[in-house]
Amino acid sequence: MKGFPLLRRILQAVVVLWAAFTLSFVILYLLPGDAVLTKLGSAEGGPSASPEQIAALRAEYGLNDPVIVQYGKHLLAALHGDFGTSVATGDDATHQVLTALPPTLAVSGLALVLAIVFGGGIAVLGTFTRTRWVSQLLLSLPPLGTSLPTFWVGLLLIQLFSFQLRLFPALGSTGFASLVLPAVTLALPTGAIIGQVLAKSLQTQLAEPYIEVVRAKGASRRRVHFGHALRNAGLPALTLVGVVAGNLLAGSVVTETVFSRDGLGRVTASAVTAQDVPVVQAVIVLAAFFFVVLNLAVDLVYPLLDPRVSVRKEVPAHV
Repeated sequence: MKGFPLLRRILQAVVVLWAAFTLSFVILYLLPGDAVLTKLGSAEGGPSASPEQIAALRAEYGLNDPVIVQYGKHLLAALHGDFGTSVATGDDATHQVLTALPPTLAVSGLALVLAIVFGGGIAVLGTFTRTRWVSQLLLSLPPLGTSLPTFWVGLLLIQLFSFQLRLFPALGSTGFASLVLPAVTLALPTGAIIGQVLAKSLQTQLAEPYIEVVRAKGASRRRVHFGHALRNAGLPALTLVGVVAGNLLAGSVVTETVFSRDGLGRVTASAVTAQDVPVVQAVIVLAAFFFVVLNLAVDLVYPLLDPRVSVRKEVPAHV
């Protein structure tokens, strides 16, 4: 019986992956244009291809089959980790995506760490300090951070830290230094969201009756803030981390384009431009996989932070 909630969440994760695959298939199928014509160079006035060449290539990729047959074949293959062959490059789509994944994970991982440190630090200091103007200044930063466009932040960081101060490279994917500016670019909006939620949750917890009881027992202000309020306030923020961590992969499309980095973002942008359905679907399903795994991990960590949340209780939804 204890395993039923976990099993239910795993089944929900499977449904999310199936829905991501199905919706991406339908949307990509309905998009105007033809990947085969794009590959042969005849979609935009390039060298023309004979009808025989077009028919042969469409047959090779199974594009002449009815849509339901195409869907069934692709879904069955995807269950075995096979998303087909890239129409644009001729490489295995799964291998192409997995090869591009490590540089993106490096940037996203560093960005998540920075977002938690900066967002959490601003929220904690902003609610702990007794200096009113400092508190107002710190707590005004997260709303500002969420409103800044990612590409604009990236260009601003390049101008300041690459061209003027010459501290970090503006482009490329070599060495740790090349990770810093892209990671900071991704971390700013993510950390701002985390900071907003944690600050609001801390303010709510500090107004709860149990805080007055703890203070009446002689607990110091620091112990009340960090030992009691922060522990309970961290649960909503933890839920949010599971969501935004998956969104960092989506943000890599813009960031890697701005900083000319190799990675999943550039592969995705190129695949969308070329209407390379196998690669786009592999990217979408991979992003959905990371999303459900991270949220499942958050569900399992909940009872460790709050014993009141057991495996028999449902954890609040993350979406």
